[in-house]
Amino acid sequence: MWPSTQAVSDLPHLRIVEPPRSHPYTYRGGGGGGEFSRPPRDRFAHAEKLRNDLRAVEAAARQRGLRQDDPLLMTYEMHPGTLEIVKSLERQRSGIILLNVIPGDDRLRATVRVPSGKTRIFKAVIDRYETQVDERSGRPRNQDLVDNIDAVRLATEQDLWTDTAAFPPPDLVIWWEVWLYHEGNDVRATHAAFREAAEAFGLRVKPRFITFPDRVVLLVGGSYRQWASSPRLFLSVAELRRAKEVATEYVDLTPRSQSDIITGAVGRLIPPSFEAPCVCLLDTGVDRNHPLIEPALAESDAQALDPTWGSQDDHPQRHGTAMAGIALYGNLGDIFRSDDPIELQHRLESMKILSVHDHNDPELYGSLTQEAVARVESVSPQRNRAACLTVTADARDGHLPSSWSAAIDQLIAGGEVTGSPKLLCVAAGNLRDQITAPGYEYPMIRSKDCGIEDPGQSWNALTIGAMTDLVMIQHEDFAGHQPIATAGDLAPTSRTSLAWDQNDRQGWPLKPDVVMEGGNWAMGPDDSKDTPEDLGILTTAVHPSGRLLTVTRDTSPATAAAARMAARIWSRYPQLWPETVRGLTVHSARWTNAMLRRFPGSSRSVVQERLRCYGYGVPDLSRAAYSAENVATLLFEGKIQPFRLDGSEVKSNEMHVHTLPWPIEVLQQLGHETVRMRVTLSYFIEPSPGRRGWTRRHRYASHGLRFDLKRATETPDQFLRRLSDSIPEGGDDVVLTGSATQPWVVGPDGRTQGSIHCDWWEGTAAELASAGQLAVYPVTGWWRERRYLNRWGSKARYSLIVTLETDRTDVALYTAIVNQATVSTEVIVEAS
Repeated sequence: MWPSTQAVSDLPHLRIVEPPRSHPYTYRGGGGGGEFSRPPRDRFAHAEKLRNDLRAVEAAARQRGLRQDDPLLMTYEMHPGTLEIVKSLERQRSGIILLNVIPGDDRLRATVRVPSGKTRIFKAVIDRYETQVDERSGRPRNQDLVDNIDAVRLATEQDLWTDTAAFPPPDLVIWWEVWLYHEGNDVRATHAAFREAAEAFGLRVKPRFITFPDRVVLLVGGSYRQWASSPRLFLSVAELRRAKEVATEYVDLTPRSQSDIITGAVGRLIPPSFEAPCVCLLDTGVDRNHPLIEPALAESDAQALDPTWGSQDDHPQRHGTAMAGIALYGNLGDIFRSDDPIELQHRLESMKILSVHDHNDPELYGSLTQEAVARVESVSPQRNRAACLTVTADARDGHLPSSWSAAIDQLIAGGEVTGSPKLLCVAAGNLRDQITAPGYEYPMIRSKDCGIEDPGQSWNALTIGAMTDLVMIQHEDFAGHQPIATAGDLAPTSRTSLAWDQNDRQGWPLKPDVVMEGGNWAMGPDDSKDTPEDLGILTTAVHPSGRLLTVTRDTSPATAAAARMAARIWSRYPQLWPETVRGLTVHSARWTNAMLRRFPGSSRSVVQERLRCYGYGVPDLSRAAYSAENVATLLFEGKIQPFRLDGSEVKSNEMHVHTLPWPIEVLQQLGHETVRMRVTLSYFIEPSPGRRGWTRRHRYASHGLRFDLKRATETPDQFLRRLSDSIPEGGDDVVLTGSATQPWVVGPDGRTQGSIHCDWWEGTAAELASAGQLAVYPVTGWWRERRYLNRWGSKARYSLIVTLETDRTDVALYTAIVNQATVSTEVIVEAS
């Protein structure tokens, strides 16, 4: 980990006021790639076989009672490894829609919705394959597609099942997560029509639903046999999954009664203003009559999703009340050991989303989360808030988006459905049965059932894992016990994305994003596991006995602490975007020595392992909120239009090139002395979560952004041409010499996962003096690939954070940057 070289300072970060230059952007890369692997076919026999399959599809539809004018759901069984050509099955203009794609080791299944009479289009594809040869390649037309289709059949309910859980037995009554295909604008009509049809067959349909581009997600209760009694009910279904049952970890805590200490703390308390930023707890409610909570939680800011629940915390473990103490104060032990005034610069909001009296049925937690935040915002719409969600569900989705994680991505991104962009901290989730099982070995980070819990795979959320520095056990009841985790390492129950399949996780977010204190567990002499108070985090409680203190641990308090940090950043810089606050949190994080020892070395593969275990490390509020003379942080917030329409084709549009306000003279004077540079690019994507392969046309993310830095040996024109094919050739054919690339730690390939990208490098001051340009450019997403949704002209917000640092505390990098006219010490943002 970099040593902290930043002197104690209250210097504000610097805002880059000079707008970037926009340049046309075209991806500079190879062409169409190689040919697809195709099984050997007798094309004439294969064409006739597929035509017979189509006739059998139509006959089977009549046998199932479908009408002539009903659409058909057809499943194509295809050669494995052909995700890249599945898009050829969809013909948007003809209404032929790809509903889902289910890859497998021996085959791939793609299910398509075909309007009445449109099977003739695929018949024409087969005819051309059989009778026509491409003049250029000499191969049959449509060969890549048709050769890879083994069979076509009428889709069954199992073909719509995209969950990793097993398809339920016929008579088992469960809650189904139903993804409806939707076109048009009247989402409520789509939901109402399906609800009426489903209830006619005895199925229960919950009123909540989530909307995504061309999808409506809702919950239906019943058995498969009930579903199967109405074949027409499936005609609007794109996917079926099993609804999530929440299993939040509540540790059995032993409280301490120390009301005299609390009374002393309240006497030193300076309450926050009503307009102060806040942490919004989405939890079990909060007991606001606690003396340490009441000054920061107004009665109007304590709500419940169902008003009949009441806003008080009614869970036996008072989980929400415990998180309230962490969200306001961090570890209460820190304030009890001091006599200083306690000035609160942020406050609390509480939205009760779980009640002990309403837990039998699963909920559509994505819709619930969206509604909860909307209700909170309606009370104080102008307030900056960091929402804190510690409710998690089982991890069977792995890295794949669920309806919950996608709804959170949509909520955070903002837009017509969810309003302005937001900041939401989500717990990575805890190991439960695993830690007390006989086979537990610390750290349990690679087992398939130990991955990040839903919805922590969200791209836009700040996903929080737990580490610990708590290793001292003094209580006599735990003599002979040893802490499970060593100081600075992963908390024993914290989940990681190392458990995600290594072959599948490429391109999906690095989770957790950061880790914070989550307490520790202890191992007894007989290998039993226990939770001594010495290894927990002291926080608030309201107990019938009158006790007001308890301890908590694991990823819940870590998440509350992260939300607290975000609110404190906003108290310093109230005009910052959520993207920037999220970026500063990640930007300020560093790995501990224990984390470096756990994954020793500096190879890119080792760095990736470390990132997927700890994220970017432990955030530091002083780094996130302050610069110093030898540690200068620059912020930029702006918008880019990634794509444009060129005739009938959507293409990449522009890249932004920032001329950084480099202190060139100071850097040149330092010469060969070491300096460090860290760059973080933070933006929110708009999700499209249907399981359609997520390749090319059917990508999950609306867009992606990347950054690159001018190399010391490049001219500005060479830098532009290296990135974009749209930049015309110039006359400066300078041969690159010396260090051609910066020694990035994460690397240009490793930092591209998800929607926040952070990397850093160490080099000489002279090298950095010549590298003062940084480009932000787009990569593709569904805004580009799905032109019919008309989002290709959308603009994307992004935050760019750059820190320049030297170990020399006598070097005034900050002042040298301030003296330039391209920065401001007032970190403010114009109205968007």
